[in-house]
Amino acid sequence: MKVALVSSAVPMVFGGYRFIVEWLEEALLEQGHSVEVVYLPSTDDPATLFDQMMAFRLLDLSDTADQVITFRPPAHVIPHPNKVAWFIHHARVYYDLWETPYSPVEPNPYWDTFRKRLIRADTAALSEARKLYTNSNVVGRRLQEFNGLSSETLYPPVHRPERFHSDTYGDEIVCICRLEHHKRQHLLIEAMKHTQTPVKLRLCGAETPYTKTLLKAAAKTKNVEIEARWISEEEKVERLASSLAAVYFPVDEDSYGYPTLEAAHARKGVIVASDGGGVTEFVRDGVEGYVIDPDPRVIADTFDRLWADRKLAERLGDAAHYRVSELGIDWTTVVRKLME
Repeated sequence: MKVALVSSAVPMVFGGYRFIVEWLEEALLEQGHSVEVVYLPSTDDPATLFDQMMAFRLLDLSDTADQVITFRPPAHVIPHPNKVAWFIHHARVYYDLWETPYSPVEPNPYWDTFRKRLIRADTAALSEARKLYTNSNVVGRRLQEFNGLSSETLYPPVHRPERFHSDTYGDEIVCICRLEHHKRQHLLIEAMKHTQTPVKLRLCGAETPYTKTLLKAAAKTKNVEIEARWISEEEKVERLASSLAAVYFPVDEDSYGYPTLEAAHARKGVIVASDGGGVTEFVRDGVEGYVIDPDPRVIADTFDRLWADRKLAERLGDAAHYRVSELGIDWTTVVRKLME
């Protein structure tokens, strides 16, 4: 079958939203499908949001692709008689982040109308899909709440999971993700001021303006190492293999996040926040890791507990590894669902 994978992308910004497309492309090719990836540039500028949606709406692939699969908004507005949406998040500032500090606009009659138009357009476009999947229960609940649409959760796997392994349970808690304020690496650094053991913290991720704040804090804190760059996949495997555990601490994340799943494949327990959204769908407190309050002292106590008990760290890691198969997170399942 000829399949078009259609999504939006911010030029020169890489991350999980691209990986889900590129890794699915490889899985589909391995099963004999012809695949074309189509990205259109996208920005968060509200002044051009509806223009960006129109660009996707004018993209007609009905004569060239037997099926389209859409991912990141506003790709879901593309018309096609055989459209499947694997919806990874809304334009959240107009949905669940409305009237919060994360919204770029102050609610007023103009922006209230703007938001209502967007929700109507999203609902209409997603209703056209033959199948509607989400990458987490969290996103599924948002679709039901804001758009009145039912969906099925289809968890995204990682690429070549067999690469990940555990060599030992060392001294480092690792956090491998982009250095962003909503990922809250600053709380992890603050926690290190309260640890009572020689546990270490390693932060790895692409540099952003927030990085300066982290580097300044780390310079005044013991046992913190920051690799402020895009580390290679080989380096990622290496960091996880020798780690004690992983920590992934975003606020209200859309899904469990690739850092959680990569750690699980490496048999490492994962420390997540109780307000972390989708990450708590994978990690259960005391089973695959710890679900804790976003409080530096609580984080420090958790770090110390794992450093003092390597058998505990190993048990959590084994459970996290098993959780992957328990939830059916694999490319065979994904391709079967998207193509059925």
